[in-house]
Amino acid sequence: MDNFTFWNPTKLIFGKGQIEELKKEVPQYGKKVLLVYGGGSIKRNGLYDSVMDNLKAAGVEVFELSGVEPNPRISTVRKGVDICKQEGVDFLLAVGGGSVIDCTKAIAAGAKYDGDAWDLVTKKAMATDALPFGTVLTLAATGSEMNAGSVITNWETNEKYGWGSPVTFPRFSILDPVNTFTVPKDQTIYGIVDMMSHVFEHYFHQTENTEFQDRMCESLLLTVMETAPKLLEDLENYEHRATILYTGTMALNGMLSMGYRGDWATHNIEHAVSAVYDIPHGGGLAILFPNWMKHNLKVNPERFKKMAVRVFGVNPVGKTAEETGLEGIGKLREFWNSIGAPSRLADYGIDDSKIELMADKAMANGEFGNFNKLKREDVLKIYRMSL
Repeated sequence: MDNFTFWNPTKLIFGKGQIEELKKEVPQYGKKVLLVYGGGSIKRNGLYDSVMDNLKAAGVEVFELSGVEPNPRISTVRKGVDICKQEGVDFLLAVGGGSVIDCTKAIAAGAKYDGDAWDLVTKKAMATDALPFGTVLTLAATGSEMNAGSVITNWETNEKYGWGSPVTFPRFSILDPVNTFTVPKDQTIYGIVDMMSHVFEHYFHQTENTEFQDRMCESLLLTVMETAPKLLEDLENYEHRATILYTGTMALNGMLSMGYRGDWATHNIEHAVSAVYDIPHGGGLAILFPNWMKHNLKVNPERFKKMAVRVFGVNPVGKTAEETGLEGIGKLREFWNSIGAPSRLADYGIDDSKIELMADKAMANGEFGNFNKLKREDVLKIYRMSL
């Protein structure tokens, strides 16, 4: 286990009816609030009205930025930054899923930066200050509600990058499982894949003596795999929605990864795909992750064996570690297929015509991956395996 310091300042407010806490939380940060949300589902399901009622009761002035995309654009971030600077916004409130929260983080940091917010995303500059912001989560998936990370797309240049700063943690996040009842089945599936992928990114590392962290990762995966099929049969089941909502947060708030660095190559590979084709992030991960695993199986077969035995119940008797690991990877693919996740890039109409371009995008910052450094030829192989 490596030395580490754990710090997460986000206040997590979980449960039914917790939207009422907005009246207490928001006034602590100022009188002018920018409400950030997506395509309008919060207006159809009544959450918008509930948020606005509570903000009115809090006595704040509200400005709005709607239309945040599923892969949030830097162009939308710039609109939000302009509103903040022109109107003297004190606080931002993201109401939506990970994309809305990621966009809000970039707006919050961009509003305190003299240059273009894209500089922060591309790490030409480091965010050293940000407007305070909170979140009302509507989708279990990214964990952005309790971490400092953000992913932003520049559609004009087909670039998509993850970034973050200690100043981009939410001050608070409200998680009411009821607010996820209206999430469609396909988006629920993508969220399940995304949170599981976050755990796999943690799990594949080369640090020794992480037995407790491994067990936490394994228990989260087992819980999601046990709950997901039941949830997909009953999308308005409070208990199942609550379990998935909580596991999504815990998968990427730093709790699982204390004392080691996970891999994170597959996310980089997927970001290049969705930067070019604008596909759902969770769908891309479902396609790519098992192929990343197959490609890297020989790097540390014992690691894959542990996953196969503990998470997927593979019997290792009479099998090599590599054979056991491969069977576990097959079990993962079977599970994701069973819940309706895509398994090939062709499922999105993607062929081999742009895999060279995608590889270029993935390699923009050189070799990557902490479990195993990937070169361009590795990325191309994984893409070809995924066609």
